[in-house]
Amino acid sequence: MQTFIYQGLKISDSNQSSIEDNLVVESPLQININNDAYTVVMRTPNNDFELIRGLLYAEDIYKYSNALNYEITKEVEEIPAIINVNITKDNLGKGYLNKRTLLSVSSCGICGKQELKDLEISGKKLSNKNLLSANNIHKMFVEMKALQNTFKATGGSHAAAIFDKENNLLSVKEDIGRHNAVDKIVGDLLIKNNLKAANYLLVSGRVSYEIVSKAFIAKIPVIIAVSACSSLAVDFAKEFGICLIGFTRENKMTIYANPSYIQKNDTHV
Repeated sequence: MQTFIYQGLKISDSNQSSIEDNLVVESPLQININNDAYTVVMRTPNNDFELIRGLLYAEDIYKYSNALNYEITKEVEEIPAIINVNITKDNLGKGYLNKRTLLSVSSCGICGKQELKDLEISGKKLSNKNLLSANNIHKMFVEMKALQNTFKATGGSHAAAIFDKENNLLSVKEDIGRHNAVDKIVGDLLIKNNLKAANYLLVSGRVSYEIVSKAFIAKIPVIIAVSACSSLAVDFAKEFGICLIGFTRENKMTIYANPSYIQKNDTHV
């Protein structure tokens, strides 16, 4: 369930009327690891297993291809409230030592980090051998938007989509949180054992450090956003070898990092 109907009073000029609006659901989910509380995320229900799989991957808690065992241990009004994941101690990554101790809200993917050093990401700089045609960016966004059913009903959800090198859609998910939507699609491809095919990450909102770090960990070399990019997102995209594009709308875009990934003489979306 991703939407609820709420009553409201709509005022336009001097007229007012009672209405019923679909609102995107924001609900807490407690994630337990081996029956111990790990974190609480504010998310839009549906694709919870994909969300957990992607989050544990990004947090360096579980990087293996083997399937995980999920157990819904508590529900509230038929919405999962607590999900437990069993992981053997030998398979727990280093990220488990940096357990989140605070609530992770839907707009903040780094809330709950204990120290600044927990934000550090290391790894080999990415590269992209397949140049991106700006003319294909609009087509990918059109395909993603066509599947944003929760946004169409509420206007209150974000979406993220992953495409392969041939611009084929691999996964698209929605959530009230931008980073949750990214975790869901990464988790979806991990479950399908198809993350290696990911080449383009499209997001419906702005791009912060958190989104860039998730793309880098998933080895996705191109991020394309509808809205703005933060300064730290641009700095890390340059360092990580990620082509970062923002303000992709109305046949325009701004390339903030690694413009060499875009084909020459191809500057119109």
